[in-house]
Amino acid sequence: MDKRHFPPDKIRNIGIIAHIDAGKTTATERMLFYSGFAHKLGSVDEGTTITDWMEQERERGITIVSAAITTQWREHQINIIDTPGHIDFTAEVQRALRVLDGGVVVFDGVHGVESQSETVWRQAERYRVPRICFINKMDRTGADFDHALQTIRERLHAQPVPLNIPMGAEHDFAGVIDLMTMEAIRWSDDLGASPEREPIPEALRERAQAARSNLLEAICETDDTLLERYLGEEPIEAGEWGAALRRATIDNRLYPVLCGAALRNVGIQPLLDAVVDLLPSPEDRKEVVGHHPQTGEEEHWPLQLDEPLCALVFKTVTDPYAGQMAYVRVYSGQLKSGDQAYNPRTGRKTRIGRLVRVFADRREDIDSIPAGEIDAVVGLKDAHTGDTLCALDHPLVLESIQFPEPVLNIAIEPVATRDRDELDRALHQLMEEDPTFHVHVDEDSGQTILSGMGELHLEILINRIEREHQVRVRSGVPRVSYKETVLAPVSRVEGRYVHQSGGHGQYGHVYLDLKPGEPGSGVVFSQRIKGGVIPSAFIPAVEKGVIEAAQSGLIGGQEITDVEVVLVDGSTHPVDSSELAFKNAGAQAFREAVRQAGPRLLEPVCKVQVETPEENLGDVLGQLNARRCEVRSTEPRSDGSHDIQGMVPLSEMFGYATVLRSATQGRALFTLEFDHYSPVPDKVMEKLQLT
Repeated sequence: MDKRHFPPDKIRNIGIIAHIDAGKTTATERMLFYSGFAHKLGSVDEGTTITDWMEQERERGITIVSAAITTQWREHQINIIDTPGHIDFTAEVQRALRVLDGGVVVFDGVHGVESQSETVWRQAERYRVPRICFINKMDRTGADFDHALQTIRERLHAQPVPLNIPMGAEHDFAGVIDLMTMEAIRWSDDLGASPEREPIPEALRERAQAARSNLLEAICETDDTLLERYLGEEPIEAGEWGAALRRATIDNRLYPVLCGAALRNVGIQPLLDAVVDLLPSPEDRKEVVGHHPQTGEEEHWPLQLDEPLCALVFKTVTDPYAGQMAYVRVYSGQLKSGDQAYNPRTGRKTRIGRLVRVFADRREDIDSIPAGEIDAVVGLKDAHTGDTLCALDHPLVLESIQFPEPVLNIAIEPVATRDRDELDRALHQLMEEDPTFHVHVDEDSGQTILSGMGELHLEILINRIEREHQVRVRSGVPRVSYKETVLAPVSRVEGRYVHQSGGHGQYGHVYLDLKPGEPGSGVVFSQRIKGGVIPSAFIPAVEKGVIEAAQSGLIGGQEITDVEVVLVDGSTHPVDSSELAFKNAGAQAFREAVRQAGPRLLEPVCKVQVETPEENLGDVLGQLNARRCEVRSTEPRSDGSHDIQGMVPLSEMFGYATVLRSATQGRALFTLEFDHYSPVPDKVMEKLQLT
C-alpha cells in the first residue's frame, strides 16, 4: 500500500453508517476491492471480510467495533471507518462521526429508513457531517427505490436528490441510470469490475429526463446565480452543476442518493466517485474550534501543517502485541514520532512513540501524521477517548465526545478465585476501550456489577473476557439499571453537621432548595449565597456532598438524577467550620430534601421497531401491549409485512426475542434502542419490591 502523505484536498475521511443488516460491511468490502486494496471479495456470511476481523464479528455476521482502513481511488486517499449497526454499540458510531468529514449512509432498498437509520442520522446531524446516501439491496424482493426516498424525506426531514436511478428492481434490477451524464451503466461480469456505459433504454428515457430535471432544479435552488442562468435558459457546464452540488452537500442542504446491490457487485464505482467528487476534504473544514484550558476562551485554528499541533484521541484499543493504541485525528500541525505533545486533561507532556496507519487488524509504520489524516499512536500513555493532544506552548481543548449512559446491569465473578486480579485487569482494559461500559462493586453484596447498553453488549464483553483474557467467569441474570428522581419542589431544607470531640469540633450548616430538573440533566448544582454567610471556599464541598449523596437514592439505592439543587443559606463557626463539615451538611440536606419532595423510581424506556408478516400482526401487537408497550404507529410495507413502532420499558423486553420467534415461526425481526427514563407506574412499583 502507498505510504505517501496526500495533500489535504486529496483526502476523504468518511464513515459507513446504517441500520443493522442494511449491507454496510458488504458495501465497504466492495469499495476496498474495486479501489485495489483487496484482491478478493470478502463475504459476511463466510466470515472473510476485512473490516469485521474479530472472532465474534465473523461468528455472528455483525460489526461490533468500528474498523478503520485506508484505500485510494482516482488519486485520492480515502480513510474509511466501517461502523456497527446494532444499537448496543452506538458509542462506536458516536466517536467515529466526531472525527469524520463525511458519511455514506446505507439504506435497505426494501425498508428504507429504519430505527437505527434515524439514530445514526441524528448523530451525524449533531456533528454537522455531510452525507451521501446509498440505497442498497435493489435486487431483493420488495425493493422500492421511490419508497426508500420517501422515507428519507418523511422520517429524516431531509432533501434527498438522486444522482442515479435503478433500471428495474428485484430480480429485474439490471443497473443504474447516471442522471448527470444521462447514460445507462450496466455490470455484466460477475465481479462487477468493469461497468459498461451505454445509451439509456428508450422505455426509461422519459423517467430519466424527469428525474434529471428534478435534480437540476434542486441544485439551482441552493445557488441564486445558477438559478438565474437556468431560468434564463443559459448554457451551464457539467462542472458547474457538480461544483454547486458539492457546495450544497457540504452545507447539508442536499443529500445525494445513489443505488445498487452491493452483494451482486452493482453500483459501487459510482458511489466511490461520489465520495471523491461530493464529500468534503479536511481542507473544506478550514479551521478547528476549541477553547483555552485555562482561560476558557474560544480559539479557532486553521488546518495547516505549519500551525501548532492539535489532534483528538477518539478511540483507544489494546493490541495483544503492541499494547495500548490510540486512534487520532490530526486537525492542525503534525504528529511526529519522538516529538512531545501536551494533554490538557492530565496537564502532562507525553512522548509520541510509534505511529501506524491502520488497515482493520493490520498496520504499517509511518513517520508522521499530518493535518487532515486519521491514523494511530502506539504506546501513548494515559490517553483516553476524547483527549486533546496539542503543543505545549499553544494549549487547546477540543470538544470532547458525549456517550449515553448504560441501562443494563449484570453481576460477574471469576470461576477460580485466583483469577480475581486477572479479571480486574481485563475489566479495566475493556473500560478504557469502551466508554459505555461501566464497572462498580455493589456495597451491600460485594458483587462486581457490569453495566452496558444491552444484552448483546454485555454478552460480547463477557465473551471477550473469556477469549482474549483467558478468564473463566460466572454471570448472573441481566437487570435493568433504574434511577430515582423527585416530582415536586421543596424549599429551605436544612442540613446541620455538628460534631464535638477533643480540640476543634466540626460545624457545617446549609439550606438547600430542590426541584425536578430537565430529563437527562443529571444533578445540577448552583448557589445563591448572599453576604458571605458561607465562605466561597466551602461551597465546592457542599456540592461534592450533594453529588456523592445522589449516588444512592432512598427507594432502592439507585442513582438520583434530573434534579436542580440550589444552596440558598447557611451559617459558619469561626473555628469549627471545615470542608468536611460542609460536605456532610450538604449530603444530609440533600437526602432530607429528596425525602420531603417524594422520590420516584425511573425506568429506562426504549424505542422498539418490529417487522412482522401481516398474518402475525395481531399476535405481535397483543404481545407488545402485554409488555406495557405504547404502540405509536403500524405501517404496511411494500413486501406485505408490517412495521410496528412504539415505546416500551426495557424491563419488559427480556426474553422477547424467543417469544417473537415462536409466535412468527422466526419470520419477524425487532430492534430496541434506549430513548429516555420515565417514572415507574405505581402498580409496577409494588411488584419491584425495591424498598
